[in-house]
Amino acid sequence: MSKNRYSTHSIHNIQVHLVWCTKYRYHVLKEDIQIRCRDLIKQSCNAMDIKILKGVVSKDHLHLHISYPPKLSISEIVKRLKGRTSRKLLQEFPELKKRYWGGHFWAIGYGCWSVGNITEELLQQYLDHHKDNPNGDENFILE
Repeated sequence: MSKNRYSTHSIHNIQVHLVWCTKYRYHVLKEDIQIRCRDLIKQSCNAMDIKILKGVVSKDHLHLHISYPPKLSISEIVKRLKGRTSRKLLQEFPELKKRYWGGHFWAIGYGCWSVGNITEELLQQYLDHHKDNPNGDENFILE
């Protein structure tokens, strides 16, 4: 999984694990909303030259294991991903607009860990745990 990426003037392999959740941890990422959120994340990552290595959209939060170019900062990546998905989901799903009448879909903040601090096996176990949810809820895999 340690494939180097190349740009005009650099070679890099920057990987990070990101996590953020819905405001109030409401379980709203289900069915069509969950699918649309996954698609929006994929589109946004493609537009920013971010490679999704692994990811899971759960009912109230999401995990992303990404490889990104050095021209981007983590805070910029999260700002753009959360901003675009929030705006689009609230526009496209009126039931969300009723619940999130203030216009804030995601909770403030996020978690971020460089992948070098944990083994790939540990990260895989963590993501697999969310993929195969014991509660029977379905999670969508981002790959």
